[in-house]
Amino acid sequence: MNNKLRIRFEKTGRAVYVSHLDLMRTMQRAFLRAGFPLAYSEGFNPHAILSMALPLSVGMESVCELMDFRLRDPADPAVLPERLTAAMPEGIRVLEAYEPERKFAQIKWLHISGRLEYDRADPAGAARQLTALFSQEALVIVRKTKRGEGEADIRPAVREISFAPGEGQVTLQALISAQNPTLNPTHLVSAVERYLPELMPDFTVFRREALFDENMQAFR
Repeated sequence: MNNKLRIRFEKTGRAVYVSHLDLMRTMQRAFLRAGFPLAYSEGFNPHAILSMALPLSVGMESVCELMDFRLRDPADPAVLPERLTAAMPEGIRVLEAYEPERKFAQIKWLHISGRLEYDRADPAGAARQLTALFSQEALVIVRKTKRGEGEADIRPAVREISFAPGEGQVTLQALISAQNPTLNPTHLVSAVERYLPELMPDFTVFRREALFDENMQAFR
């Protein structure tokens, strides 16, 4: 048994409003309550050894979150999911635990689903227009960076995207760049706002569904 492990967990329901920093603190308390004390770094400011693959934005659901950690003592990965889930708040459920084989840096593509809700727009017409918009060769938006605001073409970061009409809404499925560059699903809405302002949704919901490497092999 190894004391360096990875868990895959989901964050749904009311848990989507837990921030990244609060999630890190929640995880540390859950491990302690479940009887799996985390290992700590050495030095003047020791901290729990754990790291998230891709910090999740507040308000976004996910069924494919990954976290690496080191336990103080070796443990059987098979017993971790049930015991950790029992120690978690509502909406956070550990799906599996295993020894990691690849680094988070190898994550390249992210499968997301989304829902664009409209009070007045015709979903069928909106889906057609959105499909045409994201078929363009370039989609330049204004996005914030560490140096301020700047324009960026997000189209190369969208590998696949499709839209389907529903009752009062348009649903989407997309494969977007997870990192290098990172594309936040809200950037898709920013493109709609810039190019089709009349189709700005009244409400949006996004969810992470799966992670892939650069060869579109499932990452876990």
